[in-house]
Amino acid sequence: MATSVRRTTLTLPTAPLGPENPLPALRLPREVHRVDETTRAALPADMARQTAYEPLRSVLPVRLRDGYGRRRAPAGLDALVLENDRLRVTVLPGLGGRVHSLHHKPTGRELLYRNPVVQPADFALNGAWFSGGIEWNIGATGHTTLACAPLHAARVPAPDGGEMVRLWEWERLRDLPFQVDLWLPEDSDFLYVGVRIRNPHHRPAPVYWWSNIAVPEAEGTRVLAPADAAWHFGYSRTLRHVPVPEWDGADRTYPLSGAYPADYFYDLPKDARPWIASLDEEGHGLVQTSTDLLRGRKLFLWGAGPGGRRWQRWLTEPGTGGYAEIQAGLARTQLEHVPLEAGEEFAWLEAYGPLAADPAAVHGEDWAAARREVESRLESAAPRAAVEAAYAAWRPYADAEPGERLATGSGWGALEVERGGYRLPGTPFDPDTLGEQQEPWRRLLRTGAFPAWEADEPLTDPGCSLVSPPWRDLLEAAPSTAAAEYHLGVAQWHAGDRAQAARSWERSLRWAETPWALRCLAVADTVAGHPARAADRLLRAMDLVLAAAPPPAEVGVGAGAAVGAEADGAADAHGRPTRVPAVATAGVGAGAGAPDAGGARGAGTPAHAPARAGGGHDAGAAGAVVPGGAPGEIGIAPVAPAPPAGFAYPAATEAAEAALGRETVTALLAAGRPEEALTVLGTLRPAVRERGRFRLLTAQALLARGDAAAARAIFDEGFEVADLREGDETLSETWYAIAERLVAGDGGAVTEAVRERARAEHPLPERYEFRMRPA
Repeated sequence: MATSVRRTTLTLPTAPLGPENPLPALRLPREVHRVDETTRAALPADMARQTAYEPLRSVLPVRLRDGYGRRRAPAGLDALVLENDRLRVTVLPGLGGRVHSLHHKPTGRELLYRNPVVQPADFALNGAWFSGGIEWNIGATGHTTLACAPLHAARVPAPDGGEMVRLWEWERLRDLPFQVDLWLPEDSDFLYVGVRIRNPHHRPAPVYWWSNIAVPEAEGTRVLAPADAAWHFGYSRTLRHVPVPEWDGADRTYPLSGAYPADYFYDLPKDARPWIASLDEEGHGLVQTSTDLLRGRKLFLWGAGPGGRRWQRWLTEPGTGGYAEIQAGLARTQLEHVPLEAGEEFAWLEAYGPLAADPAAVHGEDWAAARREVESRLESAAPRAAVEAAYAAWRPYADAEPGERLATGSGWGALEVERGGYRLPGTPFDPDTLGEQQEPWRRLLRTGAFPAWEADEPLTDPGCSLVSPPWRDLLEAAPSTAAAEYHLGVAQWHAGDRAQAARSWERSLRWAETPWALRCLAVADTVAGHPARAADRLLRAMDLVLAAAPPPAEVGVGAGAAVGAEADGAADAHGRPTRVPAVATAGVGAGAGAPDAGGARGAGTPAHAPARAGGGHDAGAAGAVVPGGAPGEIGIAPVAPAPPAGFAYPAATEAAEAALGRETVTALLAAGRPEEALTVLGTLRPAVRERGRFRLLTAQALLARGDAAAARAIFDEGFEVADLREGDETLSETWYAIAERLVAGDGGAVTEAVRERARAEHPLPERYEFRMRPA
């Protein structure tokens, strides 16, 4: 049959992504894939240079996606299907262009690990990511910020006279347009993937690319690549050169042979054909190869230990088999970025398909013979010359203008094209893709003024920030307003000019007191070593957000007594409880007046700052801790009452409260103020307070207050932290800190003997075991 391209809907149990986090990501989330200077100094010169080349300072201008949960329900996902007589390829354009399935029709084999659910987890650079299929990682070390974002998709002519599917988007971390052309020639067992990354700017740009292929994992699964050595990277952040296949007493080409998650970046000889394969005990599986530009090859394995197994179950549903990842990239390791010169492009072709090899050779003790067997079978199935010829045939079609649009991505590419006047044949970023998020920036571009925040708008979202030098220059020249100064400060912070950023946020506060400028200044205080002032600013920001939340009467539900005053009777004009005391010290609040005439950008200080309210809380008062009681009662007296039946706060309101609430409680704990942290936790609406992240924070606050028994009760009741970060050991660390305090007793010293006894008497429950390295 001739190759066909069609739309369909794929129904999968899916946990909704939830709203974006409205707070700009001023600091890079904890990144485990880094090495220290001592390790870098021992690397080959080219690798050392590229590991130090343009590391990320933050994920700006991209927003964090941390609003998802773990409740899955069937959802219809837009899908594209490419199909011929041999293969059926299913693609999810709304989720980063993920290839969800690669089904080989003659054998009935699924060549990929196909996750039966979509369960976001905190693995992407900006948060939400899900496992399975083939993903296109671009931007910087880690899973792409586009993992759960929509891409543009369209039909385009294929070199053989048929059709291809083109995926494209504007990658915002590095401001680079890219495209992925999926070409399935008639009667082919191999899917061809043409990739192009362009640098339309007048300066070099750092580039990162790794095609990440999830493959089924079983006891007999072996991963093979043309290498006798690899760079091993573990979650203890060590990078070492090790032999392949055997190292440290085990054959590391079998993913289940290790106890802990690890990366193996294969050290391919310069003249070797680049390929990687994952084959089962019968010698069947998937092989990936490419033209020579894509030199890197990698195996990621979860290992057979409890932490890796727990993560595998976390990412899918019970009863699903495990997976490993085989990957292909532009550099030798994923710790490197490669420079792309101004006006130039990187382009290559990949091929994905089935492979059948002699199992005796594949699993024999002779590693060289196993590699030769796979390479021989690959040469028969997809000759190196044929892949090179396919690349040459595809290159002229990379500029072909798309036909029927199959999916729509973001409007950020269209905004950048309007600003920069770029000509990008083959990847049109049409003005009709511009939307609400881009509109303020388009007005800045056209009028020179950034739109002011409306005084009567709810303070739930400051809008997206842009941080590249051209946008920063436009903000510098724009008239001073609260919004313009706020966004200018974010851009200045991203550029490394922290002093100017703080001055811009201070000017923003003089125009209008907003939680957004207060929060940014709190981050600056934290970085500068002023935790108490940071906590005070965040308390004030929290108060502003809670006060701005629309009452039930404004969103279709009558405001009754249940949503009225707090325990002490305090309420605002709408009858909502004033849930966080107005807390500020000198320099934390904001004055009511505007800056001097002409909007001069001076440093200045707020015109006034409210005095800090009392900090202590008697038992039984609003926000009091309940140290005993049945499960569910241990923690905090619920100051914020449950809303009336049928009432739901807008998603943006809840997202703002959750984001600021988390940072406020964390800051208060860092400042040694657990009582106030518990009070803030008690003010959060139930939908936020009951999330696993806030149950963990409650346990940490109770422990800091000295109530280890109440903290332990929260763990015993059970909770799940949906946005637990890859490599994060907070759960185990908090568990053992509680155990140590229980063993030591009130006021007792935590000695090494106490620690050993705590670990023996209080073993970490399996549900909290996410450690990815030896304890």
